[in-house]
Amino acid sequence: MASFRTVLGLVAKQTCVFRGPIHKFAGVQRCMSTGQYEMILVDKRGEKKNVGVITLNRPKALNALNDQLMTELGSAIAGFGEDTQVGAVVITGGEKVFAAGADIKQMANQKYSDVLYKGLLSHWEKVTGAKKPLIAAVNGYALGGGCELAMMCDIIYAGDKAKFGQPEVLIGVIPGAGGTQRLTKAVGKSRAMEMCLTGVQVTAQEAEHWGLVSRVFPAAEVINEAVKIGEKISSLPKISVAICKEAINTSFEATLHEGMHVEKRLFHALFGTDDRAEGMKAFMEKRPPNFTDS
Repeated sequence: MASFRTVLGLVAKQTCVFRGPIHKFAGVQRCMSTGQYEMILVDKRGEKKNVGVITLNRPKALNALNDQLMTELGSAIAGFGEDTQVGAVVITGGEKVFAAGADIKQMANQKYSDVLYKGLLSHWEKVTGAKKPLIAAVNGYALGGGCELAMMCDIIYAGDKAKFGQPEVLIGVIPGAGGTQRLTKAVGKSRAMEMCLTGVQVTAQEAEHWGLVSRVFPAAEVINEAVKIGEKISSLPKISVAICKEAINTSFEATLHEGMHVEKRLFHALFGTDDRAEGMKAFMEKRPPNFTDS
């Protein structure tokens, strides 16, 4: 298995932006002046085509996350957010690399004043603003920004050969898009320190044991399994799903008392929806509910 330095070296050799195949999808807002994405592929899958799938598509750069790719990703997520048919979104990469990290070539010559005033990486947080659940389907390397992108998602499924790591210290920096924060909350202080202070990579099996990923599957099955859980989520009331996601995310930023207060109020709010009434009525009548997302 190649080391992070090998992966980094391969990224550094890239001298131009990869113009990957363009996948047209009318239901998603475009961010490029041409009206087409260049660094991601966008699709809808599932029996009812109710799961959005976004594939990072810079294979020659090992899916290094530059500004253009992240802008396109944010645009595609926003587009799926407006698509009433879609209830969940899967984010995936290639068979061997989910994402090797942020684009080092883009950052290498910048100074402190440049990154401070431009807010380098700050726009990545738009991913976490998605109201619909995001599911990361990770095969191969998820290093640095790639690991951080996976952690921005709500659920992580991993292939059995996947590797996770925060190796930024090896090139003289630290994680800048949540690696020291979300990783610590996911795996605890000691393991986060080990990963961030040494750059060591962990296997999918270790990541599952530590609580970083939900499940591990054979590599060929990861995307299908992610779509399956996306279909399950999409079959449920979208308002309830969005509010449940909000309540869980609140737990990361609030005390238990504050979080319980928010949860209770969100629970109460759902009594104003038609789907709550239909769900309870269907339960009492012993029949499947007919949700209308209202």
